[in-house]
Amino acid sequence: MPRFAANLSMMFNEVGFLDRFDAAAKAGFKAVEFLFPYDFPAAEIAARLKATGLQQVLFNAPPGDWAKGERGTAALPDRKAEFREGFRKALDYAAALSCPRIHVMAGLAPAGAKHDTLTATLAENLAWAAEQAAPAGIKPVIEPINHRDIPGFFVNTTDQAAAIIDAIGPEKVGMQFDLYHCQITEGDLVKRVEKHLPLIAHMQVADNPGRNEPGTGEVNWPFVFRRIDELGFRGWIGCEYRPAGETTAGLGWFTPYRA
Repeated sequence: MPRFAANLSMMFNEVGFLDRFDAAAKAGFKAVEFLFPYDFPAAEIAARLKATGLQQVLFNAPPGDWAKGERGTAALPDRKAEFREGFRKALDYAAALSCPRIHVMAGLAPAGAKHDTLTATLAENLAWAAEQAAPAGIKPVIEPINHRDIPGFFVNTTDQAAAIIDAIGPEKVGMQFDLYHCQITEGDLVKRVEKHLPLIAHMQVADNPGRNEPGTGEVNWPFVFRRIDELGFRGWIGCEYRPAGETTAGLGWFTPYRA
């Protein structure tokens, strides 16, 4: 059966961030993810995980200046030192939270930048990150993101991400396969999952259009989830969606999968 993790950056916004752990546990989730932990001491988040029995399964490495629109630095040649400093910070948090995955955001392609240069920079930074993370049993992941939500994001398609991962080694770096982004950019969700399954270390889900909970849009989620299960995916599927209303009121889709 698919295993779903609540995304605490987007779900349970009816309460403050630290109270969302308890809300997710009460709703039946066994794991959580979120965008960034850095506004809170790692020990404080770890205490919430311990109190609720939740497993932390993913968060993002520092993305640069998020408030100013930056969406990662891993592909930017002039930001290598900043990327590496940020990833070390992410590793410290991952160790404290017993988190096995760190999402490395590629960033926005600068105007006039050569595609090959950005690809080489991203691959170099990912290989370095994988080397730093391996002793702790942590795997960096990269995510293709659609151009509608983040115009100019460097990694857009599953094939592009797969080529980078294959060059480094799928045992070192994984794909964060977000079915929402894939539906917008490529479609053909099940065939994409089938093709890239050996590389996929984490999945995420939201319906389209609207990026709301499954069942509010165009995708046949019971079929998709059943096929993912049949294919043998045993990782976590993060619920990175914006609830259309109150979070728990929109969890009817989750009932068949609640532990």
